[in-house]
Order: sequence, then structure tokens, then C-alpha cells
Amino acid sequence: MKTITERFYSAMENQLAEITLSGESLTEQYKASIKICKKAMSKLKNYISSYAFENKTEEVHFFKEIKPKFYSKYIYFINIHNFLLQKPTGGERIQRDYIEMHLAELKTFFDHNRAFYSYYRSGMTQMDESYYTRGSFDVHAELEDFEEDEQYSTTHDYKLAKIIANEKFQDYLKLELAKIGNEDLATLIGQKVFPFNHPQWTASQTDAAELLYSLKTSCAVNNGNIDINELVAIWEFVFQMEINEPYHKLLDVVKRQREMFVFLNRLKNSLWNFIKEKFKKGLPPDMQ
Repeated sequence: MKTITERFYSAMENQLAEITLSGESLTEQYKASIKICKKAMSKLKNYISSYAFENKTEEVHFFKEIKPKFYSKYIYFINIHNFLLQKPTGGERIQRDYIEMHLAELKTFFDHNRAFYSYYRSGMTQMDESYYTRGSFDVHAELEDFEEDEQYSTTHDYKLAKIIANEKFQDYLKLELAKIGNEDLATLIGQKVFPFNHPQWTASQTDAAELLYSLKTSCAVNNGNIDINELVAIWEFVFQMEINEPYHKLLDVVKRQREMFVFLNRLKNSLWNFIKEKFKKGLPPDMQ
């Protein structure tokens, strides 16, 4: 099972990565991402419908670890798509109010699911068999996150997917809020987001795009489980700069005639020069 489900997930991730290179608007990109996730979820469900779990441990693993990975992405992309689709026009106050409304709704969700959220965040496992195996449905349990197909659902797998998606959506909203007037987010998340002055990016926007796409495709951040638009948003917040149309910046990299990866090669050469200077005595003679 593990190999097949990993193949499904990898295929989904590759298709999602391709969408970021489409040049479409963010709204259209997220709309396409929703369709890709939905197709992957359907493939996963069809596969499991004819699969017999070897034991309870494997069943728990599927409904706790595998299925929520697919569904949380689907829910997250729906959240972002709807957020962008309904985003009002107007000044900073209107934009801030809109974001804070969504943050308040998320807080209500987490408060409403406080017990299970604490169970999930603390890494407890004593209730896993009850939460993540089929046939454990309790008529006294809350029903809003229980899917009708009892052969493909447990009492808490969908709720877990929503929690994972909403945590990610919450982070997205906080970054969006941070970009409005660059206010301090300490009151929002209980800690100072950036403990010193924002650094200045002194290379070009194309250099930034070259680096960011490298980080994304090399799985260097979150094992690759991060959308390029999220990575760009984080970068823009840290360096307080805007990368205009990162996809087109990547096209500028591709269109280079003599040398494509100018910035990455510059990084490699500068690091190599530093190493030769700093650790000259420790290098083999042919490398000095």
C-alpha cells in the first residue's frame, strides 16, 4: 500500500508544481489545484476500496497519515481560492478587516475542536484505534466532520485533515496580514515574528526567483510540501520586497543564452572561494 499511495501523492505534487508555471492568475492556479487534488483523492479512494488492510496498525496509519495528506491539501486550496475570490477591494482597513474575519473564524474552529486539537498537537496515540479505524463510529460523537461513506471514513480522519488545512490557511492569512502596513504580528501569534530589522535583498528579483524555485523543486523546504506562492509570500515578508510575477522571472532564467543558472553558480563559486580562503590548510593539495 505504501508504495502505491506514495506514487499517487508524488504524482499529485508534480502536477501541482506544474500549475505554478502556467502563468495563470493565482485564482485560476488554485482552481486548477483543487481539480488535481480531487482527482488524486478519487484515485486513492478507488484503490482503497479493493484493498484489505493487513491489520489495525496499517488501517490507523492510512486514516491518520495518508488520507489526511491528500484531503488537507484539497481543503487548503479551497480555502485560498475562496479567500481570493471574495477578497474585497479597498484600502488597508478593509483588507485587514477581511483577513481578521477569517482568522476569527479559524479561532472559533480550533476552540470548538479544542480536545481533539490538543490530542493531535501533543502527539498522543492512545485513542488512535478509536479515531482512525472504521466501525468505531459513535452516535454520540459530533457529526459535522463525519463523511457518509463509512467504508472510507473514520470518526476523525476528515476532522484531522481540516485541522491540518486550517493551520496552513492560518499561516497564510498571517503572512497576508503582515504585508499590510508591515505591522508587528506579536499580538496575533503570541511571539515576535521577526526579532530584528528586516534584511535587504540586494540581488535581483530574477535571482530571488531562481533561488526560490530551486528550494521548491529540491524539496529543501517542508520536504517540498509547500506551494511556490507560499514560499514567495514568506520571502516577500522577510525581505519586505515584492517579486513581481515570479513565473515570468523564471522564464527570464530559462531564456538566458550563454548560462542559465547565473545566480546558483554565483552562490557555488562564492562559497567555494570562501572555503578555499578559510580552510586552505585543511584542503587536499589539488584543491588548494
